[in-house]
Amino acid sequence: MKFPSLFFSIICRLPFLNKVSFFFFLVFATLSLSKANSQVVSEEFKRITDSLIKVRPTTYEELDSVLNPKRTDTIYMRYFNNEALIKKYPIGQSYALNQLGRKYRDISNYPKAVALHEKALEAALEANNLEFRVYSLNMLGVVYRRSDAIKIALDYHQEALELAESVNNPSNDLKKSINVSLNSIGNLYLILKQYDIAIAQFKRAMASAKELGNKLGLAINYQNIGECLEYKGELEEALHYYRTSLDYNNEIDSDKGRVICKNSIAQIYIKQNKLTQALEILEPNLLAAESLGDMSIVAVININMGWALMELKQYAESEKYLVTGLEMSKKHHLPSYIAHAYNYLSKLYTYKGDYKNALEYYQMAEKFNEEINSEVNRRYINDLIIKYETEKKTNQIEALARENEFMNLRLRKKTNTLIIGALGMALLTFILYILYRQKELKNEKQILTLEQSMLRSQMNPHFLFNSLNSIKLYIINNEKKNAVHYLNKFSKLVRKILEASSLKEISLADELETIDLYMNIENIRFSHEINFTVRVDEPIDEHTVKIPSLILQPFLENALWHGLSSKEGEKKIHLHVSRENEKFIQISITDNGVGRDASERIKESKILKRKSIGIDITKERLANFSKDFENSFQVEIIDLYDSNKVALGTKVVLHIPTH
Repeated sequence: MKFPSLFFSIICRLPFLNKVSFFFFLVFATLSLSKANSQVVSEEFKRITDSLIKVRPTTYEELDSVLNPKRTDTIYMRYFNNEALIKKYPIGQSYALNQLGRKYRDISNYPKAVALHEKALEAALEANNLEFRVYSLNMLGVVYRRSDAIKIALDYHQEALELAESVNNPSNDLKKSINVSLNSIGNLYLILKQYDIAIAQFKRAMASAKELGNKLGLAINYQNIGECLEYKGELEEALHYYRTSLDYNNEIDSDKGRVICKNSIAQIYIKQNKLTQALEILEPNLLAAESLGDMSIVAVININMGWALMELKQYAESEKYLVTGLEMSKKHHLPSYIAHAYNYLSKLYTYKGDYKNALEYYQMAEKFNEEINSEVNRRYINDLIIKYETEKKTNQIEALARENEFMNLRLRKKTNTLIIGALGMALLTFILYILYRQKELKNEKQILTLEQSMLRSQMNPHFLFNSLNSIKLYIINNEKKNAVHYLNKFSKLVRKILEASSLKEISLADELETIDLYMNIENIRFSHEINFTVRVDEPIDEHTVKIPSLILQPFLENALWHGLSSKEGEKKIHLHVSRENEKFIQISITDNGVGRDASERIKESKILKRKSIGIDITKERLANFSKDFENSFQVEIIDLYDSNKVALGTKVVLHIPTH
């Protein structure tokens, strides 16, 4: 039976007079208890309160230098708040309400903490005190960040940062608030897994903390950078930052800081499979966290205990800690810890072979992760940061403009000179623009000319007439099947050439298909003596690799008519596509022809000399393509010889950048 029910049943059983007596006893007891509570506040503190309210300090530092020993005591802070309210001292109210809010935040009672910080902000606005406004906004942001309300948290921290940085010569307290804002914005990026951006914010906050000699700020930022490095997988570096943070926390004797750092160090040990060492840290650390009363820390240590025990295959104990951590995270609205707990429970049930529960826990973890790290949140934060940086720069420009206003008055005599100079600059800019456009148009014209030349080289009359004559020969010889077969290939080749000529680049697969058609048709004239083979190395996906359209045909044509046409015996062309490195693929075309020297001599002896312009056009096209790439296209032509310096053929190697 619950206490109120038991209490009520006892009263109901008493006679009427006894009930009356009992009622007056309760009233007396309540008044006595109230009087006892009022006496909890010492006379010395009451005198301090009266003195402060008479003097009415306006800065956080002045109030905190006196009230710091009692600021974590809710009875004293409530008393100070009530006295400040009665005597209309809103700055004192803002201080006390913020300390009360921090106390409730540290025991994970976030709704109560938010209500107190909002009242503190109202008091700061009533007092028109910017320092306490900034402090209250940051405190609200921290509470919302702890409960993973990312958008609201960022709104508060951005507003606090803008207000603090609007002051030309900020006080030390405002500088500390700037440090808090930067650190909190970094933490928001940490939640969203934007680790490099988060580290940049933490380093800015760390520089500010060093300037102020703020060891607590240094401890916090070292811890946060360690978390980013841990998530990035840089465990040893993260461990160094955690240990540095622990050193600072030991120096300032921060129990909470020590607990957080030790939990992080244990977490690294778990990831390094040093499970026994991790548990040796976590077990006493859990007791220390429970004595602090911060349920968010207690929750995450329980989860880490469960994780370590799970890896040691102590499944029953592991589940107990994980469920405890999960329930605490749910109770205190900690979505990221809820997601962690579900993840480990999913893994635990996988180890146990219970795949149904494992899947359910995994789905729950994914649900919470999506809520925390949604694309909407990321875009929202990026937009706001960009907006803030833009506004900040605009404000700086406006401030500089005001400072230079007096100087501009003295420089009015030079206005005409400046106007002439500006007109001259405008004219020069216009001329440069015209020249630039002319150059662009010239380049475009050159590219168009190259494309037309390329198409002419692919569709030259010799090739067309010879191909048609070869097909006609099949018809005359009544080889209908061959005639139809090669006519289909010829029409398909023409279509592919026309389609490719309108494209800047095509897939390697399309280019190889076009080349195969070309070689089939050319082989008719060589009485099918050409043994043409293609090999593409396994890691290369022909359909995703892009190359300039129609660049291989001129090199194959050159191999056919200058290398193999004069050769006796076996005639081979081998095309090989390979991965040169991360940035280049390599296409090599190797023939076993007579070689370039012999080919040149044969060409000189001919009355009708055939000049190949296709390769020159292709080289010019590749040079133009290189302008759009980080790396340039390269073409190598290698003469092949045996050990007796007898020509074995020619090898053309194209080095093609992939990005």
